[in-house]
Amino acid sequence: MDFVNRSVELDLLQSALQRENRQLVIVMGRRRIGKSRLIREVLRSDDVYMLADQSDATIQRSYLASAAAPIIPGFNEVVYPTWDSLLSQLNRRCKKGTLICLDEFPYLVKSAPELPSIIQRLTDNREELNFHLILCGSSQQMMSKLVFDQTAPLYGRADEILRLRPMNIFTLREFLSVDAVAAIEEYSVWGGIPRYWEIREQYKSLDEAINFAILNPLGVLHEEPTRLFLDDLRTTIQADSLLSVIGNGCHRLSEIAARLQKPATHLNHPLNTLIELGFVRRDIPYGESIQSTKRTLYRVSDPFLRFYFRYVSPNRSLLVLDDSAAVNQQIRSGFAQFTASQWEQICRESIHRIHPDIAWLPAQSWWGNDRNSKPLELDLVSETADRKTMLIGECKWADKVNPEAILTELKEKTSRLHWLDGRNIQYVLFTKHQQSGPEQLKIITAGEVTSS
Repeated sequence: MDFVNRSVELDLLQSALQRENRQLVIVMGRRRIGKSRLIREVLRSDDVYMLADQSDATIQRSYLASAAAPIIPGFNEVVYPTWDSLLSQLNRRCKKGTLICLDEFPYLVKSAPELPSIIQRLTDNREELNFHLILCGSSQQMMSKLVFDQTAPLYGRADEILRLRPMNIFTLREFLSVDAVAAIEEYSVWGGIPRYWEIREQYKSLDEAINFAILNPLGVLHEEPTRLFLDDLRTTIQADSLLSVIGNGCHRLSEIAARLQKPATHLNHPLNTLIELGFVRRDIPYGESIQSTKRTLYRVSDPFLRFYFRYVSPNRSLLVLDDSAAVNQQIRSGFAQFTASQWEQICRESIHRIHPDIAWLPAQSWWGNDRNSKPLELDLVSETADRKTMLIGECKWADKVNPEAILTELKEKTSRLHWLDGRNIQYVLFTKHQQSGPEQLKIITAGEVTSS
């Protein structure tokens, strides 16, 4: 299995472990994002790695003792009655600079809540500590609580905290060796999760990978959302319901509440949890405040979950009955539109490619009423950091477009918005393929967006 490039994170981790003082490093991020793979890049033959599970604390201690036995002969021949006795003995017998990694650390804490306090005492006496310690976990909420909660024993103790994020589309295109258009389509299904890319790579085509890895009830990713949710939620029912509703077109809180037949006030907490986990995002029109606006839309932010809850979740009965042909027909007929929506989001995240020497503020869409109270939408709006120049853009996922007509339409739209009066405006079109167009319209292609 190739290591998917995380050069920044790897450099930071290697730099920390080369310091003279013993380090406590936290590595966190959702399941399959590449935490364990990153750690394996810095592990040496005389380091200790333990992957925890949900066994009893006594069993877990025996696992760690066995993992340490290759570098400390006979270490697993002793029964350690507590975590304190095990870690203290490990510290006494390992050589200076040894790296100890406890992967899926939240599982250990569930069976031994005292463990963070024991680690706190060890790390508070760095001059007596012989090993570096990496604590790694997929439960984002628990890992955050362990290191960011001011009442937690490990608060303020970590020397480095690596929160791994999904990877970008440039790396996906390079990993799968596909052209720009295919990279956009692939990203719309797999998103930025390296393990999903590795699964995709095992198949000859995107269609084949979708069929065997996702649609097939025996596929490796068919139950993936349940695994993701169980890392952080007591039950998957509410998350599954919310993502199903949002993924199939309900984006306003009132619509979501009506579909689920629940009071809107009962949904704020679970929605905020899904936002914190990176599964849902809250969209507001450009220039408005999240605290004051009433025009909020909720969208599935993770591409894989967006695909899953659009095509798999509503069709479970068909898939169990081995009727994937009907589902495949749905995917084929709607995939261009599905990809177009993801393309818009990718474009908003790529505006720095228009003029690398201009500092554009983060782009968003805009929707609302114009000066005549008529509805109007813009795909992409941004402005320079000095607020002197506005950027207004259109994102088209089509083989053929008419740049002159698009520029005319954009100018007509901007003339209807009072908050653009007197502003210097630049226009941009994001499109699949290279197009010739009017000088006033900057055209950005999929190739430029997906190339690093």
